[in-house]
Amino acid sequence: MDITAASAFMAGHARQLDRLRFALLTGSGNRAATLAALAGYRNPDGGFGWSLEPDLRSPESQPGAALHAFEVLAETGPGDTGLAGPLCDWLASVTLPDGGLPFALPVTQPAGTSRWWVDADHTTSSLQISAAVAGQAHRAAALDPVVAGHPWLERVTEFCLRRIAETERPHALELMFSLVFLDTVHDSRPEAAALLERWGRLVPSDGGIPVEGGIEGEAMHLLDLSPEPDRPLRALLDPDAVEKDLDRLEGLQQDDGGWVVDFASSSPAGALEWRGYQTVWAVRTLLAHGRR
Repeated sequence: MDITAASAFMAGHARQLDRLRFALLTGSGNRAATLAALAGYRNPDGGFGWSLEPDLRSPESQPGAALHAFEVLAETGPGDTGLAGPLCDWLASVTLPDGGLPFALPVTQPAGTSRWWVDADHTTSSLQISAAVAGQAHRAAALDPVVAGHPWLERVTEFCLRRIAETERPHALELMFSLVFLDTVHDSRPEAAALLERWGRLVPSDGGIPVEGGIEGEAMHLLDLSPEPDRPLRALLDPDAVEKDLDRLEGLQQDDGGWVVDFASSSPAGALEWRGYQTVWAVRTLLAHGRR
């Protein structure tokens, strides 16, 4: 991994938020500036939109954008911006009666937005998005008592645990986000351990899980499912396979210093923004495993 080249890629190609996240990751960042950049995607209702999720470019608040907002808050902590509490309030307002979140709310501006967001059923709870948002919310909650104590988090957590227990054959993205969620709540929810072990057995030894309906070669890999070492999920995975996947990830750095994604975007802007996001994720994952 060439950190210098990655830094140059971020300077030349990435959006401001991911540049600031990368700076935090590599030791030269500013938490307040990063939170200010995140606040630029916020709506008056407390939710987030405006293509914080790169393939959902519509301005209204969406659960998919909440996922990324919590991801940043888990990296920075809450600061003094007051973003987390209103976000939880907004999520509570759009949570369905069973405690889950819809995959997406009605999209007001479909230009440049991927069809799976535009065509989503906003009347039915989605395990995929509920687990994704809840998993990142629990990570943020470790740094922010406002999130940890918000009634919405307990409600969506109950939904995810119940739906995971009921699901026998998850699709690839459900599996990924549910495993990350279960790994995060492993120590706080006693039922999570058995569910994590059961769903962990669904992971092939090499982690190559094709994404149904994705582009050719699109798949979930071991590090997508378990990006952090020394977590409960990691104990269920083959250490040699994890090392091979680290080699794979390291080898995906491009000549321009950035990483690519293996899925299609619906706009040139989204495709480029995903590269900056993925470069932050790849560098974070590799550094966490001692790859420098």
